[in-house]
Amino acid sequence: MGEIQHFLAPEWYPQSFIQLTWPHSATDWGYMLEEVTECYVCLAYEIASRTKLLVVTPEVESVKALLSKRLPEHCLNRISYFECPTNDTWARDHAFLCVLGDGGVELYDYRFNGWGGKFSAELDNAINRRLFEASVFNGKYVNCLDFELEGGSIETDGNGTLLTTSQCLLNPNRNPSYTKSKIEHKLASDLGIERFLWLDYGYLAGDDTDSHIDTLARLCPNDTILYVKCSDRSDEHFNALSMMEQQLLSFRTKSGEPFRLLPLPLPKPIFDGKERLPATYANYLVMDSAVLYPTYGQNNLDDEARLMIQKAFPNHEIVGVDCTALIRQHGSLHCATMQFPNGVLLE
Repeated sequence: MGEIQHFLAPEWYPQSFIQLTWPHSATDWGYMLEEVTECYVCLAYEIASRTKLLVVTPEVESVKALLSKRLPEHCLNRISYFECPTNDTWARDHAFLCVLGDGGVELYDYRFNGWGGKFSAELDNAINRRLFEASVFNGKYVNCLDFELEGGSIETDGNGTLLTTSQCLLNPNRNPSYTKSKIEHKLASDLGIERFLWLDYGYLAGDDTDSHIDTLARLCPNDTILYVKCSDRSDEHFNALSMMEQQLLSFRTKSGEPFRLLPLPLPKPIFDGKERLPATYANYLVMDSAVLYPTYGQNNLDDEARLMIQKAFPNHEIVGVDCTALIRQHGSLHCATMQFPNGVLLE
């Protein structure tokens, strides 16, 4: 078989722009809005320094005024705004999934139900349709609102392989009428997937996504996987992440070889009151020339993670962004962003 003609773009595919969905007082960030907004300003700077940025917000004028004060002109020139009501900020899970094919880019709009009905999501679930109907960018709209799928729950290499977790995709709070084989058939048809790698182990304390793959293990170019490793036997994650590591060792590439596995350290525990927060270095964003990765004020571990990500992306600049604020609402850098491939042009 030749090259796949219909495929979900991997994150390292050449990009057109990045989407952020901005926090506001009516989101769950209301009690710490200033702190999390500072994180989003840093993200906007690092993104718009390098590529175009789309900011989705119900408060365009106030966000525009803030960024005009904080960012240099060359960044501001790359930012577009779209006014839209929103529930929350996790663009990774409510944004389009972009499929490339001979006919151009197809924009797959899956249902987002607030990670299995845990949170209100009716506004976020409508963002994609609002963007498309307003002709903010081009592409063929594909209505998949009868199927629940979040961008953070799947990883692809663009060559037919998908990595995911059974705890999320097979959870009855997502698509209860779908069996495993039916889900595989659906994603094979929609996204050009030929091989499914199902992780059955691994979790992070404080996670409310039912173990999204982008918090645990990430497909990288050249048959490489970056994954979270716990070396502390006294840590509550040790057994589950050790079993995950063993399963990753059993996985094979398309050519039948073992994957090149690169371990990321597990951050030291960070608590909000008595609740441990889901800090992870796996939640990075790959851009054309840089990888933005979350840091947590743990210098030695932050540096160790940077060096390991550099091994997977040797030609990229590896840039840390403090995401201690983001994990207070149980997400991190990758969760907050969504990349769009070349071919999807901001109008």
